[in-house]
Amino acid sequence: MDLRVDAHSPIPIRRQLTEQLKHVIESGGVPRDQTLPSIRELAGFLGINTNTVARVIEDLKQSGYVEARRGRGVFVASAPPVRPSPRLRESFLRDVVIRAAALGMTADDMAVGVLSLAGVRPAAIEGAVEVLLVECSPSELDFFARQLEAHLPVRVDKVLLGELAAVTRRQTQAGRWRAAVTSFCHLPEVDRVLSGRGVPVIALLAEAHLETLHRLAQLPAGTRVGVASDAVETAHNLAHSIANAALPNIVLVGASPAEGTALGRLVRRVDVIVCSSAAGERVRQLAGPAVQVMIDDRALDQRAIEMLAALLVRQNGERPATAPPAGRRRPSARASGGRTPRRSATRSTVRAT
Repeated sequence: MDLRVDAHSPIPIRRQLTEQLKHVIESGGVPRDQTLPSIRELAGFLGINTNTVARVIEDLKQSGYVEARRGRGVFVASAPPVRPSPRLRESFLRDVVIRAAALGMTADDMAVGVLSLAGVRPAAIEGAVEVLLVECSPSELDFFARQLEAHLPVRVDKVLLGELAAVTRRQTQAGRWRAAVTSFCHLPEVDRVLSGRGVPVIALLAEAHLETLHRLAQLPAGTRVGVASDAVETAHNLAHSIANAALPNIVLVGASPAEGTALGRLVRRVDVIVCSSAAGERVRQLAGPAVQVMIDDRALDQRAIEMLAALLVRQNGERPATAPPAGRRRPSARASGGRTPRRSATRSTVRAT
């Protein structure tokens, strides 16, 4: 186990160690049913008070991460809790910390800054919520569902636009949806069908990756560019995204499905084809070495994700801040929590026995 405590951090050592041990257990750093180092060993490795470590172990027992076995020590529980979407949490926190560092903020600054926002304490959403996704083709449904589930802990109910009216007649089904999402071009129709059902509708925007636009911007002036994808709707959406970038050096010739005579005609008219990864091999075989192939599976606009997240949190309801549970006390001016004033920060690699 790679553990670190910082006596100068405004976050109490008890909280630092508790959260690190939870992360180690959740990530499999200490296997289930394996013993943890003893309280004295942990305190000695980290240079902190044994009472602090004892409180940390008690916090972990109360929250179900570890269990004491008489005469044998403290073991990782056979079925420790699983916090929702650990990978999404890690990815989100990593992105936030990097952006904060670019603003000159340390991780501690971030933690204290969040705690200082006393007026912004929305209740955390527990578990996945159900969201309706409406699109005109199965390929677009699959794409947007993957994107949404990669960013938020949601369960996506996929419905084709042509089937929406029939599906929404089932009142029990519509009542489970916390929100509906669809492309901008389908927004008026989805809004009309769902009108009066209490399901807010948010428009999604999928765009070409910035890396693709950057590569296109470096092409010689007058380069002819085509777009291909498995579904013609996807090809047109990707082409529209590239057109919106208004790159002066390229000529956007058109878009087509990645098969049939339409693709053959497009290949003969362009110097570069941008296509989805699923269609990449077929396009390369048909295009040959004379045409450059760029792979782009589009990316969901981050603002749409933020809008959906904000809506779900508002629906979840805000609650006043409550007293933090054991092991989660707010920073105070007291030098408590078992800090050792002589030390500043300690980093140790603790091997589980």
